[in-house]
Formats: sequence, structure tokens, C-alpha cells
Amino acid sequence: MNLHLTIAPVVALIAGVLILLVPRLLSYTVAIYLIVIGLVELFGAGSYRFV
Repeated sequence: MNLHLTIAPVVALIAGVLILLVPRLLSYTVAIYLIVIGLVELFGAGSYRFV
């Protein structure tokens, strides 16, 4: 069984958990998520797969 893990779903999962645990962090969590995803896409790291 192979597990293909990309960075975007992991970051989204962490952001979702943080929003559920601490709703006051919503704007910061969304901002950090967008920055991380933007940097990943900008530098082409979105095609990396961790097996």
C-alpha cells in the first residue's frame, strides 16, 4: 500500500483543527494557510510527493 501525501491537504487539516480549537485564530489561520500554499505553489513544491 502506497501513501501519497502532499503538503496542501496537510496544511488544510492543521488549519481546520486550529480553527475548531481556537475560533479567535480564524483570520491568522487563514492568512498563514494562504501564505504557505502560495509559497508552495510559487516555488513548485506542490509536485513533491512524500512516500
